[in-house]
Amino acid sequence: MPAIDIRIDAYIEKKAAFAKPVLNQLRKIVHKACPDVEETIKWGMPFFDYKGSTMCAMAAFKEHCSFMFWKARLLKDPEGIMQVSERDGMGNFGRITSVKNIPSEKILTAYIKEAMKLNEENIKIAKPKKAAPVNLEMPVDFAAALKKNKQAQTVFDNFPPGKRKDYILWIIEAKTEPTKLKRIETAVEWIAEGKSRNWKYEK
Repeated sequence: MPAIDIRIDAYIEKKAAFAKPVLNQLRKIVHKACPDVEETIKWGMPFFDYKGSTMCAMAAFKEHCSFMFWKARLLKDPEGIMQVSERDGMGNFGRITSVKNIPSEKILTAYIKEAMKLNEENIKIAKPKKAAPVNLEMPVDFAAALKKNKQAQTVFDNFPPGKRKDYILWIIEAKTEPTKLKRIETAVEWIAEGKSRNWKYEK
């Protein structure tokens, strides 16, 4: 029987109309993917624990919702869609403003299954060391891809430093070569259209 926490029911009920279907859908997907998940409230937010450890969480804010994995930095991200950011409220999938913004059930379930495995194997997140300076040197393959697309190159060159940095970091942080190549392809497409890295979540 699912370990339901009625405090999460109350949490959802108090949120804005746009947030309720988002939170309910996320909750449903988590339970379907992980029948033995246990619900709880931590730091005022709904959390989902598995095998005695935190697995994922969701939250609703004034204009968006977020969903995050506790061990996000250890997930492989085969779809190249995750964001691992220190920015408050962003979660791992950006600002979710409707059910349409949620990754498909198939994709999200695969990520949940991987997160479950991390908990089953009792894999811990290493304590962060003092951050070394991030190497923001332009990736060679990203530069080559931009060079092949004059429109993207022109737009990128005219982006403010912050927007360029967002794209470079996204590509540098890819954990596998296929993910990196997929992000480069997506980045060039978005840049050619004048879009920032997080254009989907900008108002």
